[in-house]
Amino acid sequence: MKLVKTVAELREEIAAAKTAGKTIGLVPTMGALHEGHASLIKAANMENDFVVVSVFVNPTQFGPNEDLEAYPRTLDADCKLAEAMGADIVFAPSAKEMYPSEDMTWVEVTGNVTKVLCGRSRPIHFRGVTTVVSKLFNLAQPDRAYFGQKDAQQVEVLKRMVKDLFFNLQLRVMPIVREADGLAKSSRNTYLSGSEHQAALVLSRSLKKAQERFAAGERNAAALTEAVREEIAAEPMSNIDYVEIYRLPELQPVNGPLTGSSLLAVAVKFGTTRLIDNVILEEK
Repeated sequence: MKLVKTVAELREEIAAAKTAGKTIGLVPTMGALHEGHASLIKAANMENDFVVVSVFVNPTQFGPNEDLEAYPRTLDADCKLAEAMGADIVFAPSAKEMYPSEDMTWVEVTGNVTKVLCGRSRPIHFRGVTTVVSKLFNLAQPDRAYFGQKDAQQVEVLKRMVKDLFFNLQLRVMPIVREADGLAKSSRNTYLSGSEHQAALVLSRSLKKAQERFAAGERNAAALTEAVREEIAAEPMSNIDYVEIYRLPELQPVNGPLTGSSLLAVAVKFGTTRLIDNVILEEK
């Protein structure tokens, strides 16, 4: 495996892979890799000839008073994990390398899909995500790009971007990877104290109960979200940002009973750490 840090180096590696007729898989990350990222890299390795993992803490998706400076940076460990999972390249550029102009060029998806859920409290977040991911798509020229279902809104935003900008690639969405106790894997889990980690288990527990109620025939969105909200609120260490249901795709508001496929998503703070989780409610 090779570590590259410049656009020129990455382009050289991609050109060689393309000349050799290799298919390319891209796994965009912000580093601090864990088992969730490992599952994405492993999938990319199984489905492609050449795998690029980007490790870049993207400053444009952090708002004021968010954890940009504190965000964990573990490049050496990330490279070891990426190599073990079959990556060929780790691309770890500087912010100046990815944003060479003082006046930014932005890629932005508009509409409900970026305004609800996390987009409501983090208004610049998805503009930063779509801008950096479009740059990575242009640089790596992947046949397939891999993302986790845990970031469900991000997935829907990127699906829109890929469709609207005619990116010639397949966007592969992999299942949420959870710890043995049910907590969704996240780089931010390292911020949790022992008691906060234990408290955060209420997220997966409440979502599982909602799934069970849905499977038993409950189709009232308000009833499902209220059940989840009550369960989470009963945990004293929780501070709820949102518990909401939207229709998939495009995250449209629910009018009437749930039909087809819907996203039940939560965002909750435990101490200073904000965690997200979700389940898809889908009629069989």
